[in-house]
Amino acid sequence: MSNPMLDRKIAFQGFRPKHFLFETDAEGRVATITLNRPEKKNPLTFDSYQELGDLFRALNRASDVRVVVLAGAGNNFCSGGDVFEIIEPLTKMAMPELLAFTRLTGELVRQMRACPQPIIAAVDGVCAGAGAILAMASDYRLATPEAKTAFLFTRVGLAGADMGACGILPRIIGQGRAAELLFTGRSMSAEEGRAWGFYNGLHDRATLLSEAQRFATDLANGPWFAHSMTKKMLDQEWSMSIDQLLEAEAQAQAICMATGDFRRAFDAFASKSKPQFQGN
Repeated sequence: MSNPMLDRKIAFQGFRPKHFLFETDAEGRVATITLNRPEKKNPLTFDSYQELGDLFRALNRASDVRVVVLAGAGNNFCSGGDVFEIIEPLTKMAMPELLAFTRLTGELVRQMRACPQPIIAAVDGVCAGAGAILAMASDYRLATPEAKTAFLFTRVGLAGADMGACGILPRIIGQGRAAELLFTGRSMSAEEGRAWGFYNGLHDRATLLSEAQRFATDLANGPWFAHSMTKKMLDQEWSMSIDQLLEAEAQAQAICMATGDFRRAFDAFASKSKPQFQGN
């Protein structure tokens, strides 16, 4: 009898979103999400926020996709919320509607952090507002020298506290640097982002996506169950004491030691061959 909990590998075959592009590699292990409104520098809308959140929530149940690459079309990553499709309507909403929207945007970050797949952002050109948040909420970030990243909420009269920025950004680049970006809304250059640890590497525009997908493939071919455990622990240990995190990591590592992948790695080492990880 078919068990739906064991049949999740078919979850993303034929998946066709309405508000961005989605494709997987030949093995179905690496998914690439491309924000695809290049004529406006790939801004988000109410609908694309919702669909992205739904996608990352669904990825939590998809064992076929092992790594996600997030990119933008047309030499830009994402310019944030669409001025006329989001910003203007927000100025006419009452508080209950505004709170519903800010919770919707926060839910997207929550689902990005909750999905087990590592997320690699490939950032080119404009990366502003909610676009900067999407990069921030990813696990690994590559950029081009042309990338300009701005948490520009204060420039439109809003707090820098948006979609988790005041909690997450300081953990990536430090409290003082995060405060500077969140208070001023200024652009962080690609070189600054690399020096500050926001970007893991810089690549030419022509090779950015292929480099991101190459790294994603390396991760996908590795012990991807262990990678998902690493992501979970990186998130959970933010709020733990030393004693709590040591115990949590002891349990997490013991779980990984009980997997077939751990045994396969040992057998491969003993036979001087390359391990074939299966995620169990």
